[in-house]
Amino acid sequence: MRKVRDYDAELKALGDKARALKAKKVQQLGELVTSTGADALDPDMLAGVLLAAVGSANAEEKEAWRSRGAAFFQGRGRKAWRRTGGDGKGGKQTGASEEQA
Repeated sequence: MRKVRDYDAELKALGDKARALKAKKVQQLGELVTSTGADALDPDMLAGVLLAAVGSANAEEKEAWRSRGAAFFQGRGRKAWRRTGGDGKGGKQTGASEEQA
């Protein structure tokens, strides 16, 4: 005779697993904000920066952000990026700020 499946228990286990994964994701995002130093920004500015990144259609700019993120995770981090002349704005230096640099 076949064993009867307990669908309620399976559904509960899946729900618990989904909640655990969501909690882990939230924790990792918090750690990322802290490790990059973005926790020094006020929440409105941080939200604005993230929304600008999500809404950006400029593929070149997105690739620059991606490569800087990859460099960060490879251990070169913020200090190495600052030594290479990053402007702290998430993009390339342009105009007057380039002349002052």
